Amino acid sequence: MPIGLIALALGGFGIGLTEFVIMGLLPEVAADFGVSEAAAGWLISGYALAVVIGALALTAAVTRLPKKPVLLALMVLFIAGNLVSALAGDYEVMLAGRIIAALSHGAFFGIGSVLAASMVPKHKQAGAIAIMFTGLTAANVLGVPFGTLLGQQFGWRSTFWAITVIGVVAFIAILALVPKPEHDEAPGSLRAELRAFRSGQVWMSIAVTVLGYGGMFGAFTYIAYTLTEVSGFASTTVPWLLILFGVGLLVGNIVGGKAADRNLDRTLIVVIAALTVILIGFAATAQSPIATIFALVLMGGFGFATVPGLQMRVMRYASDAPTLASGANIAAFNLGNALGAWLGGVTITAGLGYTSPIWAGAAITLLGLGVIVIAAAAARRTRRRVAVEGPTDDARATMTQDA
Repeated sequence: MPIGLIALALGGFGIGLTEFVIMGLLPEVAADFGVSEAAAGWLISGYALAVVIGALALTAAVTRLPKKPVLLALMVLFIAGNLVSALAGDYEVMLAGRIIAALSHGAFFGIGSVLAASMVPKHKQAGAIAIMFTGLTAANVLGVPFGTLLGQQFGWRSTFWAITVIGVVAFIAILALVPKPEHDEAPGSLRAELRAFRSGQVWMSIAVTVLGYGGMFGAFTYIAYTLTEVSGFASTTVPWLLILFGVGLLVGNIVGGKAADRNLDRTLIVVIAALTVILIGFAATAQSPIATIFALVLMGGFGFATVPGLQMRVMRYASDAPTLASGANIAAFNLGNALGAWLGGVTITAGLGYTSPIWAGAAITLLGLGVIVIAAAAARRTRRRVAVEGPTDDARATMTQDA
């Protein structure tokens, strides 16, 4: 395993920690700045919106530049944003710091995915992307609980100081350990990157990301209510139950990446189908604490097992210009988050109960399953046509896929 992947994972760990740890510190931050819970919530939703903007606009702006220096610049932006948050004297400055840090998020994972794939042979690329995303899953499993504990014991600013230090260490690691891509001397043009979006398979891959990941996140967004109000767990046990969910994320990410390297479309179909069944089973048995524990681990495992394959699929069909498409897929993950959370909130507001977001998540995921089945069938038809007529347009990218 190239050691540069560990450096990318460390950057992903810091970015994941920045995104998620604020959830555990929101009461302290709101009290310190004297703002309402709704206003403090913008420190989360504002971050998510900035991720989408950064994933698209910032990636497009730097597409002509060499990737490794761009990744280092993104880490500088990440460090600066968290430093602003740690020093913030009022709510507006804190929000600005969150937005600055978030702008680096989507572009980092988008460009980092391309760099990670460039470090290994083609048949190991999804696994390499999975290793980079291990940092994001580790942030959920270890970083968020300990970051919340640190903020509660020494003040919420101490957590952002710690994240700033992690960012500096990640910058040094990327500088020293991530190799320059072999073909980075000839930067691509924005026009070439935009041409990738003429591929129907790229758009279908992005749609699967929004639906497949959005269904899982919609169920997860309101999971604390499900655990306490339906399953009967005490609120003090929720952080420990979420660690179990995080363990599922970690394992699913690695296993899903290895499986996607063997057969990309088949892995996505099987995993998304299994996730749909798990969500339905979870919603139906949420009154049982034991069933809920198993469902949490499985939901995390199968939910994140899709991530390396979804990222790899859009990059492969973007062919020789994968950077902007990769960034767009990171934006799609966050759009899926927003879609799932919104729909789950609608079902609760409608009085359908605290299992309704899980049912809604299952429905969204089922739609994602339909899209990937259609996309895989179209890819097979293209390969058969290429075998007879020769390659045209998107066919070269399609030919790289597993039958």
